[in-house]
Amino acid sequence: MIRSGRLKRPRSLRSRLVWGVTLLAAVAVLTAQSIGFVVLRTWLLDRVDQQLAEFVLPDRAFMEQPGLPSRAVPDAVSLPSDFRVTSYGGSGEELGTVGEGKNPGPKLPRSTSEMNLTDGKPSTVPAESGDNRWRVLWKGGAVQGAGYVVALPLDTVEGAMNRLLALNVTVFVATVLGLIAVGRWMVRLGLLPLTRMEHTAQDITAGDLDLRLGDTDPRTETGRLGAVLNDMLDRLQRALWQREFSEARLRRFVADAGHELRTPLTSIQGFAQLALRHPDRPAAQRREADEQVARNAERMNLLVDDLLLLARLDQEPSYRTDSVDLLSLAADAVSAAAVRAGGEHRVTLSPLDDRAPDSELEVVRMVGDPHRLLQVVTNLLSNALAHTPVGTPIDVRVGSTKAGTAAGGDRPGRTSASPPLAESTLVCVIAVIDKGPGLPPEEAERVFERFYRVDPSRSRDQGGSGLGLAIASAIAQGHGGRLELDTSPGRGCTFRLVLPLADGVRSV
Repeated sequence: MIRSGRLKRPRSLRSRLVWGVTLLAAVAVLTAQSIGFVVLRTWLLDRVDQQLAEFVLPDRAFMEQPGLPSRAVPDAVSLPSDFRVTSYGGSGEELGTVGEGKNPGPKLPRSTSEMNLTDGKPSTVPAESGDNRWRVLWKGGAVQGAGYVVALPLDTVEGAMNRLLALNVTVFVATVLGLIAVGRWMVRLGLLPLTRMEHTAQDITAGDLDLRLGDTDPRTETGRLGAVLNDMLDRLQRALWQREFSEARLRRFVADAGHELRTPLTSIQGFAQLALRHPDRPAAQRREADEQVARNAERMNLLVDDLLLLARLDQEPSYRTDSVDLLSLAADAVSAAAVRAGGEHRVTLSPLDDRAPDSELEVVRMVGDPHRLLQVVTNLLSNALAHTPVGTPIDVRVGSTKAGTAAGGDRPGRTSASPPLAESTLVCVIAVIDKGPGLPPEEAERVFERFYRVDPSRSRDQGGSGLGLAIASAIAQGHGGRLELDTSPGRGCTFRLVLPLADGVRSV
């Protein structure tokens, strides 16, 4: 009985397979040998019984005759080798035995009254001495009660069966030992992929996260397991990378936010201390200090608003689901930008594909939040006005297309903070194109990062926080689309707001 708390340790899979296969094969071999042993013994006994049944006494000497002595054995009777015949008279007494041999004869009763033999049915009796046994058959005579018992020794049958039994035992033992040896080798060979997986898993646990399992043949169980584990490891590694990237991004975000807030706070603190130390300053100096305090407080207020907006967009953004006419939205943004440009830039509105001579503007509709989408387009136009030289033309294009290399998909030189859209998805696009100096690849890769500025000093002077494009990208992704940038040095910038199309397109 197993005590609680001291349970037997489960055997390994290798041991269970070896002993399980060995036990199954041993039972099969033992069963086959037992069946063969029984069949052969039965067949040999049937042969002996057949010989006994076909035996015919060659002489009638053992039939009871008047005047013969009760134990007379006629010399004229001769039998085949190994046969023994014992005759009984009509009164039931034994008359005599015919047949000689080196082995003691069967142990038979002295009279038929003591006999328990059935006519025509063979039986087995022991020898008069020793361990030998005889197969005997009673055959009745012509006189009532008279008859004889014919017997054959079973030493040949038992000798053959003993040799067969010894051979079976030897074969069985050799088979079991061979099964154990071959089974261990085959199981070790079959579990070799699992052993390699174990070693690889140990190396991965030790810190080598780039390792992968080599046995991925889909035709085998271990290969399919290896493929699934590799896929799981890839996902875990991507999750770890994303977590590390998110943590690094969060640390950078907190550091940048602290830096951005520290600058106006330092200014406000400095002017406040100046006012406390010199209460009777001239009115002009006090007014200038008050203006600086108000300007820095406004800058802090804008920064906090942007941070709160990003926090809401990252957690559970809520957008209105109105039908939005993107052409009208883009036209309003262009009108406001043209007024703000004051003649320093030419801002135009044109179709998405203006290469055709008869191309017309399209009314493109989608479902979304018009105020947030207008905020994105306004932000893109403000960046184009602020970061391009005076006189640079800015073109806003509106239209529809299919997601792919033209818009909504990835290609060399294109940057986006959102994943690509499914191929051939109908999308609507608002593109803001300028002919300014463009951006090098290393700067273009980071334009959608929070607090990143291509021109930090100019953005700070104008009150920018470096969060505008990050907010615009989050709004686009919240609408199921994405914000993307195509640029190269000297060739200007093309920002595209790509959104899923709602109810089709009609030309005007």
